[in-house]
Amino acid sequence: MLYDLTVVQFSTMLTNLSAILDKGAEFAESKKIDVDALLTSRLALDQFNLIRQVQISCDSAKLGVARLTGKADSAPKHEDTETTMAELKARIKSVQDYLAGFSEEDFAGAEERKVVLPWFEGKYLLGKDFAQRFALPNFYFHVSTAYAILRHHGVEVGKMDYLGAIPFQDL
Repeated sequence: MLYDLTVVQFSTMLTNLSAILDKGAEFAESKKIDVDALLTSRLALDQFNLIRQVQISCDSAKLGVARLTGKADSAPKHEDTETTMAELKARIKSVQDYLAGFSEEDFAGAEERKVVLPWFEGKYLLGKDFAQRFALPNFYFHVSTAYAILRHHGVEVGKMDYLGAIPFQDL
């Protein structure tokens, strides 16, 4: 179950985030706005800008899965130097490629694995708690904030852009 909740869902939402960034770029072009204005925008003065929200979304996905599977050292390193939509989309793609290398078998024992976060010295979370109470909420917070920054500035995105394709089935 943790595989589906993390790898599958992170990958899906990163696809949606990439599409939302495309809409942001199209909006900037159609309105003759410098796309950098969107990239450096934030919702509040003390909040990270769009670039950083995307970077953290990517980090949350790759490190969440890496920590749950006991492969924290395998996560790709990113230097946080992105400044363009194309660079952000490339980062998203690199994380999706990394996530694609995991299987359900990689998550054996993940629910009970002790996950240590470097900024909570001397503490750990069990994998199930890490996934449910930290990794997933943190990821969604940053993806939602990236979405909200673009929406706030007039980019025509809606809930279905955020959710993406939903695998409905006929009754």
